[in-house]
Amino acid sequence: MTILDPFGTLKQALWICGGQWAGKSTVSRLLAHRHGITVYHYDFHDARAHQDRRIAHRVRNGSPVEDPDPETVWVDTTPERMAADTIAGFPTRFAWALDDLRALVSGRPILAEGWGLRPELVAPLLDSPRRMIVLVPTDEFREHQLRALPRAGAVTQRVSDPERAQHNRIARDRLVAEDAVRSATGLGIRVLRVDGSKDAEAIADVVAEHFGPYLA
Repeated sequence: MTILDPFGTLKQALWICGGQWAGKSTVSRLLAHRHGITVYHYDFHDARAHQDRRIAHRVRNGSPVEDPDPETVWVDTTPERMAADTIAGFPTRFAWALDDLRALVSGRPILAEGWGLRPELVAPLLDSPRRMIVLVPTDEFREHQLRALPRAGAVTQRVSDPERAQHNRIARDRLVAEDAVRSATGLGIRVLRVDGSKDAEAIADVVAEHFGPYLA
């Protein structure tokens, strides 16, 4: 399948994928300041800018227009089902992200980061596996992030069983991250496990070294 890239933005892009709470956004911001590149934050756009596309997609598929009930999403669904549904939805959401990226033009590479930028989806765009890296937190570092980051502390929507909802969310995130690792490994894309032994600046050093000449 031919992917439209009228301005060459996608061909020159760099990609950081991986698990939730691995520090992808923080590392990307550090690289932007160091190297003068533009960062596309997938999570921000996916959660806020794509709602109209999400609704249109539901209408085309005959699904309810409203967002799914939080109780069903976070409490009544198993983590395994949640992970499978999330992974199945990534291709559609990736197409929306590509539309955003095509609209960005820069003399420097665009760095796209986010958990929905899956290795198997990005791979057809890569001329080298060094244009992508996958960051995943160890279980210990994930627990640290959940304690340290206010936004990671709990499911923000009102549900009957917040503890179960948070447990399901954490388990889902772990399964989705493991799937990204399997995909990346099969495609020869580097996986960096973040365990907290290095601070964000040091992780940014490792990622910058991986991207090498693309940041020069």
